[in-house]
Amino acid sequence: MEVTDFAVIEAEFLQRVHSVVWCNAATVDSQQRPRSRILHPIWEGSTGWVLTYRDSHKARHLAANPYISLAYIADISKPVYIDCQTEWADSLMQKQHVWDLFLHAPPPLGYDPATLFDRVDHERLGVLKLIPWRIELVTFPAPSLDANPVWRRQLKKA
Repeated sequence: MEVTDFAVIEAEFLQRVHSVVWCNAATVDSQQRPRSRILHPIWEGSTGWVLTYRDSHKARHLAANPYISLAYIADISKPVYIDCQTEWADSLMQKQHVWDLFLHAPPPLGYDPATLFDRVDHERLGVLKLIPWRIELVTFPAPSLDANPVWRRQLKKA
């Protein structure tokens, strides 16, 4: 079922992703092979944020191909699939905002970023912005192949 308004899936989406916290994330490496890892994003509506090392393998993969695919699976009958474009949020104001999101969210979603980066202006700290173009909330068993809601970001018309 195609959904054009994110508000239709927002509550269920946030409940699912924030309850499991960790997701599987796949990027494409320099030889065009998929590479999976786990990530700990925090979501504000349809925008995700990740605190990560700016010099990681993930960062190198995203420099060549800025797309990432996420899978949250806490309950195998209710996975969430998210396909995103990524960009780096480099301003100190953006970094502080995301740092505070993690710092003030209740555990296990929230944690103190200083345990990894000491301070918000740490030279290796990268803030990765996740901009989904497709989110699917799956429920098994589904009555039909197109019964699960799929939200797609509407492209802005010029």
